[in-house]
Amino acid sequence: MIAAPELPSEFHYPQDSDTRFSSDTDFSEAPDVSINPTKGKGGKKGKKAAGEKGKGGKGVGGAGRMNGHYQENGMENLMLFEVVKMGKSAMQSVVDDWIEAYKTDRDMALLDLINFFIQCSGCKGVVSGEMFRNMQNSEIIRRMTEEFDEDSGDYPLTMAGPLWKKFKGSFCEFIAVLVRQCQYSIIYDEYLMDTVISLLTGLSDSQVRAFRHTSTLAAMKLMTALVNVALNLSINMDNTQRQYETERNKMVAKRANDRLELLLQKRKELQENQDEIENMMNAIFKGVFVHRYRDAIAEIRAITIEEIGMWMKLYSDAFLNDSYLKYVGWTMHDKQGEVRLKCLTALQGLYYNRELNTRLELFTSRFKDRIVSMTLDKEYDVAVQAIKLLTLVLHSTDEVLSPEDCESVYHLVYSAHRPVAIAAGEFLFKKLFSTREPEEEGAPKRRGRQSPNANLIKTTVFFFLESELHEHAAYLVDSLWESGADLLKDWECMTSLLLDDPVPGEEALTDRQETALIEIMLCTVRQAAECHPPVGRGTGKRVMTAKEKKTQLDDRTRMTELFAVTLPPLLAKYSIDTEKVTNLLQLPQFFDLDIYTTGRLEKHLEALLRQIREIVEKHTDTEVLEACSKTYHALCNEEFTIFNRVDIARSQLLDEMVDKFNRLLEDFLQEGEEPDDDDAYQVLSTLKRITAFHNAHDLSQWDLFSSNFKLLNTGIENGDMPEQIVVHALQCTHYVVLWYLAKVSEGSHRKAFTILCDVLLVFSHQMVSGGREQLEPLVYSPDDSLQTELLSFILHHVFIDQDDDNGSTDGQQDDEAAKIEALHKRRNLLAAYCKLIIYNVVEMNTGADIFKQYMRYYNDYGDIIKETMSKTRQIDKIQCAKTLILSLQQLFHEMLSELGTGFDRSSSAFCGIKELARRFSLTFGLDQVKTRDAIAMLHKDGIEFAFKEPSPQGEGNPPLHLAFLDILSEFSSKLMRQDKRTVHMYLERFMTFQMALQRDDCWLPLISYRNSLQAGGDDDTMSVVSGYSSRGSSVRSKKTKAATPTATVAAAKRKLPEGTEESSSSSADMSWQHQSMQTPVMMPSPHLTSTMMRGPGDMREEHPHPHTLPQTPQLHQTPIDYNTQVTWMLAQRQQEEVRQQQERAMNYAKLRTNLQQAIRRGTGLMEEDEEPIVEDVMMSSEGRMEDLNEGMDFDTMDIDLPPSKNRRERSELKPDYFDPGSIMDESVSNSLLLYSTINTL
Repeated sequence: MIAAPELPSEFHYPQDSDTRFSSDTDFSEAPDVSINPTKGKGGKKGKKAAGEKGKGGKGVGGAGRMNGHYQENGMENLMLFEVVKMGKSAMQSVVDDWIEAYKTDRDMALLDLINFFIQCSGCKGVVSGEMFRNMQNSEIIRRMTEEFDEDSGDYPLTMAGPLWKKFKGSFCEFIAVLVRQCQYSIIYDEYLMDTVISLLTGLSDSQVRAFRHTSTLAAMKLMTALVNVALNLSINMDNTQRQYETERNKMVAKRANDRLELLLQKRKELQENQDEIENMMNAIFKGVFVHRYRDAIAEIRAITIEEIGMWMKLYSDAFLNDSYLKYVGWTMHDKQGEVRLKCLTALQGLYYNRELNTRLELFTSRFKDRIVSMTLDKEYDVAVQAIKLLTLVLHSTDEVLSPEDCESVYHLVYSAHRPVAIAAGEFLFKKLFSTREPEEEGAPKRRGRQSPNANLIKTTVFFFLESELHEHAAYLVDSLWESGADLLKDWECMTSLLLDDPVPGEEALTDRQETALIEIMLCTVRQAAECHPPVGRGTGKRVMTAKEKKTQLDDRTRMTELFAVTLPPLLAKYSIDTEKVTNLLQLPQFFDLDIYTTGRLEKHLEALLRQIREIVEKHTDTEVLEACSKTYHALCNEEFTIFNRVDIARSQLLDEMVDKFNRLLEDFLQEGEEPDDDDAYQVLSTLKRITAFHNAHDLSQWDLFSSNFKLLNTGIENGDMPEQIVVHALQCTHYVVLWYLAKVSEGSHRKAFTILCDVLLVFSHQMVSGGREQLEPLVYSPDDSLQTELLSFILHHVFIDQDDDNGSTDGQQDDEAAKIEALHKRRNLLAAYCKLIIYNVVEMNTGADIFKQYMRYYNDYGDIIKETMSKTRQIDKIQCAKTLILSLQQLFHEMLSELGTGFDRSSSAFCGIKELARRFSLTFGLDQVKTRDAIAMLHKDGIEFAFKEPSPQGEGNPPLHLAFLDILSEFSSKLMRQDKRTVHMYLERFMTFQMALQRDDCWLPLISYRNSLQAGGDDDTMSVVSGYSSRGSSVRSKKTKAATPTATVAAAKRKLPEGTEESSSSSADMSWQHQSMQTPVMMPSPHLTSTMMRGPGDMREEHPHPHTLPQTPQLHQTPIDYNTQVTWMLAQRQQEEVRQQQERAMNYAKLRTNLQQAIRRGTGLMEEDEEPIVEDVMMSSEGRMEDLNEGMDFDTMDIDLPPSKNRRERSELKPDYFDPGSIMDESVSNSLLLYSTINTL
């Protein structure tokens, strides 16, 4: 069979499609259906022409139908696509109903099936009856291509979500059930299958990916179903032939001629059906598979290979030959791992059946090298399946793989990727350990070195030594654990090989082999006790099953009972060998120590302690001494009854070592005598033993600090102390300090936290700034765990009630000074952590847990939190916005966990979150240009969060977080008009058509949020110049009446030319991050320059003046001469000066009134009255605030400010730029300056 040419890597939508199909694929004699591109997927059809009928003699609608579709289980007017997509009905019932409809009106039912495939591709078009009758396939597919939605590349097979993931299975199941139910009659009517195969073949050749992908999947599943039908026919033919031969071989008298004729007729019918099925399969194979197995899309290629593997497995007589196997072999060289993986899994199904091995011999010899090379595939999943395939090949025949092929797999047992290593371990086990010595029946079971596992364990040791990766024994054990756990847990055989003498004729283990065996034995004990892979192969924490826990307990009991007896003689035998002893001493760490008592093994415990003591006295190697120390630490567990016995032995050993060290030190430091090398060695060896034990044991009672200090001080004075003695003395002193710090009381945590924050700040990335790159090795960035601990400390020690602060009480709860002092300490802690956020030492998103406390702890920490928000916004506006919305999301989650999903939006918790969102919104100011990207990103994250979790009540109910849109609407006023349109378009991507029609109370957040995005468009017409013009829009006082919005809007509209709205709205379709601003073109009238030319400090409320308002605006004005223009401009300037003098007088009166009110209120204003003034003044004075912030050094963020709970207590604090009092004082000073200026004028 000749393969089709390679398709281009990219497909383009055809303009005037030049694709032509042969005449044998044309549609013929079919009713028409109208196209309605305005409807959704599988939408309702338009009205049909009067008198239009189907061929079956019934109306197109039919009784109980829509679009020719049947009523199924009470679901009326549903297209076949909708029924399959919903997946609520049994597929058998759906297919049976369709077959009934096909028998009634096969044209209409077939039209339903055709539209089903079209709609499953994501196309919104519908094939009409007129198209069906009069158009060729190529024309119909071209029309459907034009109806395809090109705005999105998604279609049902690629869409995300549980509904669409289930749809693929339902789609494939529908095709399989359809063929199975039609296999006895309908598929042979030369109408249904011809039409479907012709359609799918044409669609599979489309340049539209959705058509090609969906039709290829349908065609391959159709082929698989036909293979099952062909297999059944083949079986029936064989049975009929056998019955015929049996009947014909009977004697003439007993032979039934009628039965012979019936059998002949039946065989003939089956043969005809077989021929038809083979023709159908041949058409699909040549028309679809041959072209699509080389498709440019990897998913399509994977589908074809997966299905051909099923054909060869199901119907091996017809498909398992080189003509079909070659496609799998060729595709193993595919560039995409997904396709290569399908090739290997398809071959595994073939090699698993040993009966098929003879048919695979040629394929194996041809493609064996490629399979072996795929064990090193860059895709781990492919490598795993390649190794498993080689294992099946090895299982079927041991002669195919050469030693070189096997060795290429052997070394993968040391792979860091555990699935690859496990697969390689299984291959290794089958190759080397699958053959065991047969045991004679009735003979006693051999144990120890006489057991059948003895040679296998030796083989494991030999393999480990030959691999020359001695330090990775744990990886080898882990690789073999699943396939050879029984062998690896035969510890009795291992200890016997180490302790018992070899039998005559047996070769004893060498010293190197014994070392390797002890290391492997230790790794098996650790694996059995801990039940998790070694370091570097961990796949995260996994919950153990009950069976695994029971196996773990049984293994620990068995290993303890065995090694409690055999470990002392093993230590005695290898006490001189450092490497062997170090490994053997680690075994008690995995014991079940209760066994010493319950098993009456106390004498073996005494023997173990004696051996450990002797080893400590013999060795000075650090590894051996630390292993002895850890063993004592494991045995000295107060939970077990052996604690007292072990503790006494440990104390005796330490007493002797410390006494010996003090005696040697005294002789070593005697004045006037120069210590010799022997004395120095004795001091060093004793100090090594003490240091090794001090690492795991608290030796504070022996006062080692004084001895080491004396030793180090002498070395400093004399300068002739041996280096090794100084090193170990410093290390021992280090352990003394660590054990002392471990006993420090909890009261020092706050000081430690402050010091830690300062250290992190000193050693942050800013250390290398200013040309200090040589300090880069000292830079330290806290990891995620440390950042989490720092944040947790702040949440538990700062954001607490006054009565919960233990450090502020000491029986003085009513003492106001004590409370202020406690608040002062907490403010210092918070300021220390906020500095880490500001200097980017910790992630900015950790500030979400701080920002969400802004309202609740406003009196205590409001100034610090607001200053932190201001600084983070200067660093990164977008990340700051994401942090703010994250804090609101966290509060929303907390509210849901407390109140449940059915909470009341009028509750105090929800209103509190809305109020916090309002405060956050005010901090963005009025300059929408500067905060444009940040606000857009904030809305984007908020919308995604609102629609992230579906409703737990199922479809038709609002998403779980939909109420968050009500909170998000507080930020809508900060969006520019064109951004509002963009955000609204982004919102509609998450909405369904049904959501837009909902009007229930539970959908009010969505309604209100959409309204906030759609309303106020005209008010934002001048938003592009809001950096100056909007700052003086109102005087910040509740008692001052704002200007009428309609007048401002009208004036703004008159100032814009007609084309402004079109230019400003044209950016609504632009992306989030790349929206370009289009400044509206201003009319060249003199009165329009008043707002633009005025400085920020001169901003005032603008009221339309009757003398300055222009008449009807004209786009094309008649030019005037220069003298007339100058005269008119001078007149306008005089009128402007008169108006400004009037305004100055009015403003002076207003400021004087405000000043008097402020003086009357003094500093006793309530926060509820001050906060709006603070926010508005801060925003209107944004330019001045930015100047102050720019001149403010981060180091001036004073963390030693005296705390206060109200404004009166903070009167003596450092001036806060966000404090209402300070701003009011500044406004008073500005008023006095303005008053003096007016008097001068």
